[in-house]
Amino acid sequence: MNCREFTRITADSRKVIPGTLFVAVKGYASDGHDYIADAIAKGATGIVCETLPEGLEGKAQFEVVENSRRALAILADEYYGHPSRKLKLVGITGTNGKTTTVTLLYNLFRSMGHKCGLLSTIANYVGDERYETENTTVDPITLNELLSRMVEEGCEYCFM
Repeated sequence: MNCREFTRITADSRKVIPGTLFVAVKGYASDGHDYIADAIAKGATGIVCETLPEGLEGKAQFEVVENSRRALAILADEYYGHPSRKLKLVGITGTNGKTTTVTLLYNLFRSMGHKCGLLSTIANYVGDERYETENTTVDPITLNELLSRMVEEGCEYCFM
């Protein structure tokens, strides 16, 4: 299945538009497999799932995988053209001070003339443009979309 032939990729059936690749991910509160029929009704033409649903054969192109959460990450990376390969990524880990550290690095590198992006729990930046964060950890689609925007804007670095 070539994910770039689809108009959009999503794991949220509410975001399906005609031509979407819908990835059914088992979550903690709900199971994306329960929304496959809804996604098809809204126009999804490709479905990635762990189990093939009954009664929907021929309604869309199906790809059964062992782990749809992992498949989503791989497909999102491919859909957006592997943006992480085109940036210098700097990741900060630890218990305290991560957001402060990445913000300092982002501002330092920008002051030295580098185009940069920033991913944090407070806000995401692509160059000068601010994007509000919805979750503490971004999902693979949002991550790759933001990284792709950074590449398009000519960013060299992404601090996260």
